[in-house]
Amino acid sequence: MKKLIPVLIAIVLIIIVVGVSFGRGALERYSYSGERADLNEYFGITGDEAAIIMQDEVIGDKARVGADGTFYITYDTVSDYFIYTRLYVNEVENTIRYVLPDRIVSYNIGENSYMDGESENLCDYQIAFYEGDTLYIAVDFIRLFTIFDYETFRDPNRIQIYTAYGEQETAVVEKDTQIRYQGGVKSEILTDAAAGDRVIVLDRMETWSKVKTMDGFIGYVENKRLGETETHTPSFVNNSSMYGELEFTNISKDYKINMGWHQVSGPGGNATFAEATAKTKGLNTISPTWFHLTGNEGNIVSYASQDYVNNAHAMGLEVWALADDFTEDVDRFAIFSSSAARANLIRNLMQEVLNYGIDGLNIDFEKIDQRTGKHFVEFIRELSIECRKSGIVLSVDNYPISGGAIWYNRREQGVYADYVIIMGYDEHWGSGGEAGSVSSIDYVEKGIADTLEYVPAEKLINGIPFYTRIWKTTGTETAGESVGMQAAADFAADNGIQTQWLEAECQHYGEIQKEDTLYQVWLEDYDSVKVKLDVMRTYDLAGVAEWKLGLETADVWDLIADYCGT
Repeated sequence: MKKLIPVLIAIVLIIIVVGVSFGRGALERYSYSGERADLNEYFGITGDEAAIIMQDEVIGDKARVGADGTFYITYDTVSDYFIYTRLYVNEVENTIRYVLPDRIVSYNIGENSYMDGESENLCDYQIAFYEGDTLYIAVDFIRLFTIFDYETFRDPNRIQIYTAYGEQETAVVEKDTQIRYQGGVKSEILTDAAAGDRVIVLDRMETWSKVKTMDGFIGYVENKRLGETETHTPSFVNNSSMYGELEFTNISKDYKINMGWHQVSGPGGNATFAEATAKTKGLNTISPTWFHLTGNEGNIVSYASQDYVNNAHAMGLEVWALADDFTEDVDRFAIFSSSAARANLIRNLMQEVLNYGIDGLNIDFEKIDQRTGKHFVEFIRELSIECRKSGIVLSVDNYPISGGAIWYNRREQGVYADYVIIMGYDEHWGSGGEAGSVSSIDYVEKGIADTLEYVPAEKLINGIPFYTRIWKTTGTETAGESVGMQAAADFAADNGIQTQWLEAECQHYGEIQKEDTLYQVWLEDYDSVKVKLDVMRTYDLAGVAEWKLGLETADVWDLIADYCGT
């Protein structure tokens, strides 16, 4: 027995050591970590940077905090999350502008006051500043133009922003606890949550929930620390802005627009008015190509004619004079990025319009590149002020969005212009390209549907072609010749081309091989026009435009007149 005692003692000691080790391991595994996260690292900020919590997400963009505690966000953040690109920044002139229905709010970057039309408004903070190439704008200045809620916090710097509210699920913390970086007791602590605090529940899992605290921390808390959830939809604390809710009034005709473009290539072209309109039916608007950019200071060449206007009015036609940008080699960026050149161009256009009693302007600037896009859109905004004051219809021509050039910003055009016109043609065009339809039905319908994402139907006019192209392919070289409806039909007949109806394009198509050359034609005719108008009728658009008068066959006017209800 005495010999067994030491053995028993040893066994007991071993059990104790194992038990202690196991207990320590269990304690280590299941005890709550007290390690705290580096919050600047968590938010990804340094120095005077501030994190942005947009809705329920920490976004990559960073804000800045001024010496006076003012929070600033970048122009890119403003464009992406607040007011699209309506807040116009001109890097060349170091200015910011916002166009109202009847005046312009303007600001010279670096100053503490801005101009509201002719009135100066002083702010108790610096409105905007550059840090390198990045423009920062005071949050309170942005709030003048759009509705949103925000709250700022320090240590670390962060700003919670709500640009919209949806249904929120919240819960009350029932016992003091911590919000952790991830779900798990060993995860680092982001912040403490006291009993009675309310948190927003973003995602509820089996034992942990992803939550957001009211001061912008997004992390995880154990479900056993949360009470029952409640659901509600918050409303804006700040539900007004000084400029953002102003009404943009537009001219809207109580009939469908039936507008024919009339190509006038010089003063003598005005004499073709009677010929161009002779076989039309239901036409209520004519758009002569009268104004062309010249030079880089906003000057124009004008072919406007008082006799033409008088004759049109005598026929019951409104005149929406067209201004284009492709008759002379001009520097479009130089023109539209200059506030002085834009103002001069607007003065010149409005002077012609008012002098001749013209009813509207049709802006057809087709060669605007991406660099110039935002400056062109600002021109449309500024021009709209003068048109609105004088009761002049403002319309803007655009190719379908599928053709690119998104920098034309149809959304803004849909706000400031009275009508937006889709040039629903040139699907295939020019030389050196691929032979194909000028305006297949899928191309037309997609152009309409895409644009309706940005422009309301009551403002949208679809342009149809009175022309097609005869395509000639020799070897690898393809070229298309633009011809009118009758000329295309005559070409097919003269060359013995048997055409067939293509359901995919909704056009008659024909081809013929002559020696080493393939000739192809997709006809625009009565049948193709009818299908286009039927699609437009389905979308209940504001009307139709035709390029160009003189290229059509007479029979299509019955279809167009019927579409317009005349």
